[in-house]
Amino acid sequence: MVGTCNVNAGEEDKIVQKAIELEDTEQASILFGSHDKHLRLIRSSLGVQISARNGLLRIEGKEAQVKKAVDVFGRLIEIVRSHGALEARVVEEVINAVETGRPSVSAKGPLEVSIKGVSARPKTEGQAGYVEAIAANDLVFCIGPAGTGKTYLAVAMALSALKMGVLKRIVLARPAIEAGEKLGYLPGDIQAKVNPFLKPLYDALEDMMEPVQVRKYIENEIIEILPLAFMRGRTLNEAFIILDEAQNCTVRQMKTFLTRLGVRGKVVVTGDITQVDLPPGEPSGLIDVQQRLKGVKGVDFVYLTLKDIVRHRLVQDIVEAYDPHEEA
Repeated sequence: MVGTCNVNAGEEDKIVQKAIELEDTEQASILFGSHDKHLRLIRSSLGVQISARNGLLRIEGKEAQVKKAVDVFGRLIEIVRSHGALEARVVEEVINAVETGRPSVSAKGPLEVSIKGVSARPKTEGQAGYVEAIAANDLVFCIGPAGTGKTYLAVAMALSALKMGVLKRIVLARPAIEAGEKLGYLPGDIQAKVNPFLKPLYDALEDMMEPVQVRKYIENEIIEILPLAFMRGRTLNEAFIILDEAQNCTVRQMKTFLTRLGVRGKVVVTGDITQVDLPPGEPSGLIDVQQRLKGVKGVDFVYLTLKDIVRHRLVQDIVEAYDPHEEA
């Protein structure tokens, strides 16, 4: 319940006060944070005065900022109701969402994966839709530019499914295609030759698990990381399968890969159709499959955009700068 009264009726930078009624002391305690750290964060970010007394939260300041603060508290209260907890970084995400005028995604809840002690969560609305699509479908294609978290979130969802016992193993695959340069003959056995192509998948895993644990899972074949060519002839039951850099699959390779899906399995295919490294004249399986499987029940296509880039702030500008030239 929110009440309003004007303190200063000036037309410009009008000062207003609003009150929010809290449900109980437990909700207030979670909402305020330890030693009121959440209140201090909101106060300093939005430039408003906040006080709490007798179950009422009072916000005072410039009208536009008070309105944002009310929106922030409204979203945070919903998160507290649904999760019974509130982290400072969630408060930061909600403040940022309100400031930028977009929906917050924190209320959708964290993924049940501990990344070096921190739960994974989508950071944009597009990423939230991607996570929801994976949860709701057995086959999901995610297409978008570099830095949008396509592989990262797929790996997080796979580890979440493994942790909860929904699926028994994870298979990560990638085409062994050179990105615009010929590397020549690589030394070593077959594993040594393909490891450079698979390194990004190892990196994604090691962002979320300790290297020792990654090695243990691989040794016990709970996690497999392999080139796409090694998928032929296999049927993978109760497995979460991720195909990364799928824009570099041929049409035939895509068909071969998709038919590996076994009983109680889930497949996520990720790629960037603006970065195809196949020989000239060879169609990309990721571009082709969009028409072939369009409208098939249980299959979903998610398209991430520049707004979903979560790497260094310059990545979005770099992608945007190159896109017009690539289209031309």
